[in-house]
Amino acid sequence: MSDIVFNLDSYLERIEYSGNKDTSEETLRDLHIAHTLNVPFENIDVFYRRPVRLDEASLFRKIVENRRGGYCFEMNGIFSIALRKLGFNVTNLLARVTIDGSHYTTKTHQVILVKTGNKKWLADVGFGNDGIIAPLLIDEDAGQKQFAHVYRICNDPEFGYVLQKKEGNSYRALYAFTLDECYPEDFEMSNHYTATFPESFFMKMRMCTMPTKEGRITLVDDRFKRVTNGFVTETSVNNEDEFKRYLGEYFRLDPDGIIGLND
Repeated sequence: MSDIVFNLDSYLERIEYSGNKDTSEETLRDLHIAHTLNVPFENIDVFYRRPVRLDEASLFRKIVENRRGGYCFEMNGIFSIALRKLGFNVTNLLARVTIDGSHYTTKTHQVILVKTGNKKWLADVGFGNDGIIAPLLIDEDAGQKQFAHVYRICNDPEFGYVLQKKEGNSYRALYAFTLDECYPEDFEMSNHYTATFPESFFMKMRMCTMPTKEGRITLVDDRFKRVTNGFVTETSVNNEDEFKRYLGEYFRLDPDGIIGLND
């Protein structure tokens, strides 16, 4: 597929990136940060039972041309495409999410392995709940600080690797993954399950969330939450007009272009 369908410069403009375009770890980090801080994670199409398409043209149209966000298959899908066009060594993976640190779901979260020299990085611009802002070194046991956040990746005898986020004096597991390459058909199946299974979380509640350097902002159906350096504030969202206002004011999305009359 040609760059006429997927224009790399337009994608970089969408994520507000104007830095280097080499394949260094510094460029990888800056690209990752630019995407996570400027493109929100949101599941609104899934909630309204709209099809979620993962082909290159559809991802470009939605996230770049229509200036939308997306969920993991869309966000990491388009980021993976952009990295490859820049020349990075990219492998797409699937992860198992956990809520309690003991039970892990089936493989329904897309992540990315990026290699720079002899280093292996976890890249993930599409995890909607306390996800990383910058890439993480995979073979590194110590905590890795990202602005106000600290993460680590631990080896696990059953699941391969587990991503954890520091909370207070302990770490909470977010998801597990192996380095086994996955293919477009794998993501199509996982995406179909996540977007259509009646018990899928994404079909039950509208969500829009984005990390900040100080914490995270999150909008769900009835509340807006802001975390700033560990301090949490929550505001009730009382009606549809308020929900749309938050989408536009905090996430720079066009609410009328997302929540239309056909919904």
